[in-house]
Amino acid sequence: MMYHIIKCEFIVLKQIGMWKLKHIVEVMISEQEVKQRIAELGQQITEHYRNSDCELVLVGLLRGSFIFMADLCREVQVPHEVDFMTASSYGNEMSSTRDVKILKDLDEDIRGKDVLIVEDIIDSGNTLNKIREILGLREPNSLAICTLLNKPSRREVDVPVEWIGYSIEDKFVVGYGIDYAQHYRHLPYIGHVTLLED
Repeated sequence: MMYHIIKCEFIVLKQIGMWKLKHIVEVMISEQEVKQRIAELGQQITEHYRNSDCELVLVGLLRGSFIFMADLCREVQVPHEVDFMTASSYGNEMSSTRDVKILKDLDEDIRGKDVLIVEDIIDSGNTLNKIREILGLREPNSLAICTLLNKPSRREVDVPVEWIGYSIEDKFVVGYGIDYAQHYRHLPYIGHVTLLED
C-alpha cells in the first residue's frame, strides 16, 4: 500500500516524565483521503444494515474512536443509536489472554440489536477480542467491527473485522483521535511519528 508522506513544518519537544523526546509528525493519510474513505465505509455499512428489522447501535471505543465515530455515524444513512464504552487491559503483556476491565459500560441494553463496534486502530487485537466476547454475552442480534486503521503484522489473536478503513504497516501513528501522550488527537489526518536523535 502506498502512503502519501508530507514532512510537517514543525518539530515539537515533548516532556514525558524525565525524558524529552524530539520528534516530527509526517502525514501518512491525508485529511481528504480519510474523509473519502469514511464516506465509503458509511455507504457499505448502510447497505449491509438497510434491510435489517433490528435496531442498529454504533458502539465507539473511547477515547481513540471519538472523532472517527462522529464522522462515521453521519455517513451511515439508516436509523441508528450511538453508545460508548471504555476498557483497559491488564495482566501479562506477553500473554494473549490478558484480562479486560470495563471503565465505562454501555448506557443502553443491546439485547436483540445489531451492534457495530467502532474502533480507531487494531494492534494485537487482545482487548478488542475480549470486548467482543463481553458484548456477545449480552445477546445482540448481530455483532460486527469497523476500524479506521488495522495493523495486521501486530495481531496476536484472530478478531473478525468486517470493515477496515486502512491496513497499515507497524508504524507509530497519531491524529484523527489517536494520541501520543494525549497529544495530536486533534489532527485532521493520520500522521506518522518519527523520533529524532539529539
